[in-house]
Amino acid sequence: MYTKGHSFADIMIYIVTALISLICIAPFIYIVSVSLTDPSVYVPFKLYLIPDKISFASYAYILSTPSFISAIKNTLFVTIVGTALNIAFTYTMAYALTKKQMPHRNLFLGVVIFALLFNAGIVPNYLLVKNLGLMNSLWALILPVLTNSWSLIVAKSFIDALPEELEESAKIDGCTDLGIFFRIIIPLSKASIATLTLFFAVGHWNTYFTALIYLTDSDKRTLQVYVKSLLVDASTSGAGSTGSVDLLNLPSETVRMATVILAMLPIMAVYPFVQRYFIKGAMLGSIKG
Repeated sequence: MYTKGHSFADIMIYIVTALISLICIAPFIYIVSVSLTDPSVYVPFKLYLIPDKISFASYAYILSTPSFISAIKNTLFVTIVGTALNIAFTYTMAYALTKKQMPHRNLFLGVVIFALLFNAGIVPNYLLVKNLGLMNSLWALILPVLTNSWSLIVAKSFIDALPEELEESAKIDGCTDLGIFFRIIIPLSKASIATLTLFFAVGHWNTYFTALIYLTDSDKRTLQVYVKSLLVDASTSGAGSTGSVDLLNLPSETVRMATVILAMLPIMAVYPFVQRYFIKGAMLGSIKG
């Protein structure tokens, strides 16, 4: 007998969905368990779902290494400054593109759409960064990607959907274009701004390839490059030579897993606060009939 209101197909869908969710979350559980496993009871290549004995020694070691702290600072700088500039450039340009009276508007729109379909490639981007004198600078990870075509189109479409009557009434009250942008467009675009902010922030936080080819100084490497030095290079030497915990007493696997968790935590902590904007209507309550 099936639960009232649920057919056999519904139950099968729930079961399949639960299995898929378990498959997706199992590796994360394993990483957390290994990172929390006490070095004295750690057994290599053993499947850990629940730590036999919990210890935060690996986290204490990673958080005490200068190289990890440096990588965190670099990534935070790129993420915070880069995301702020992304939002500023994206919405100012998107707002300008919504104005039909803008000179050469169709030309700019064509350039945006062209850039959406075609990419210059790695070599031209590298030469651009080199000629701008941005090599081995954190600005090389920010300035070349101040905005992108997809984000511009999303922001422009959102602003286009706002009623023109709002701007007209503001102009009647003597509001300037800048006043309309900051007092009307930006407040009503909170939902889209929050969404694009998360996309930009995740992109900057996960910056790896560009950091790998543009940054040669180890003190300027980002968090993802730091994690790569531990995971791919199969060496904990990248963690640094100093720390409050002697690395010789710690399994390299627990140190690597602890680093992965620490690399994920900031974005995971921010996401719940932004998620509500994904389903919240930006026009809610802005116009009353």
